Amino acid sequence: MRFLAAGLVVAALACAAPWESVAAPAEVTVFAAASLTDALETIASVYRKQSRVKIVFNFAGSNVLARQIEQGAPADIFFSANLEQMETVEGKNLVDRSSRKNLLSNQLVIVVPADRGLRIQSPADLLSGRFRRVVLADPAAVPAGIYARQYLEKQGLWERLRERIVPTLDVRAALAAVGSGNVDAGFVYRTDAATSRQVKIAYALPLEAGPRIVYPVAPVRQARNFGEAVQFLKFLQGPQAAEIFHRYGFLTLE
Repeated sequence: MRFLAAGLVVAALACAAPWESVAAPAEVTVFAAASLTDALETIASVYRKQSRVKIVFNFAGSNVLARQIEQGAPADIFFSANLEQMETVEGKNLVDRSSRKNLLSNQLVIVVPADRGLRIQSPADLLSGRFRRVVLADPAAVPAGIYARQYLEKQGLWERLRERIVPTLDVRAALAAVGSGNVDAGFVYRTDAATSRQVKIAYALPLEAGPRIVYPVAPVRQARNFGEAVQFLKFLQGPQAAEIFHRYGFLTLE
């Protein structure tokens, strides 16, 4: 019986061998800012059909992603929503500088719940009694919140609004807070506002007066699939990806 059982195991392995010999598709892990979620998921779907490479995402605030990479998290590409977080990991020699690209820009807007008749003629209107709670991504760490704080400081409004500010984990959390009606207004990217029917844009910060928003992207030096990461990065810089980024409201940089 022992010999028979062993023979069956060998036979089973022999039958399984052809299936096991089929290589699994290559996989690239992208650590990307939360505001890129919709555009990148669409791009990844297109890319997989062309390359058979699976793109896996970890979306979060850029500061959280940078810290995870510093701690050795298995990332192949880092796509940040600001230069500061990219420069932090670059300064520690964790990304490939030669392949880094400042790829996208965006615009900050102030959104309000779609079912309320709130109007904003200028950011100073946030000082009125109609806006008791104003949400934004963590202004001490998350790019969208930092950009909003810088703008409000430039307008002389930050200190006057400080008591009304409600910080959130990332820009998508700020969007959700406005959409739920739990706050009266919030600062998010235009691209985020476009994804929700629960909010409406009440004011768009002028591009010439607002903060300079830059999304840099680079492969991680210790990437498990560095070659595939570089190939996907090239695709992100190509015309197909640019068309998708534009569709979602991003501005591409030269």
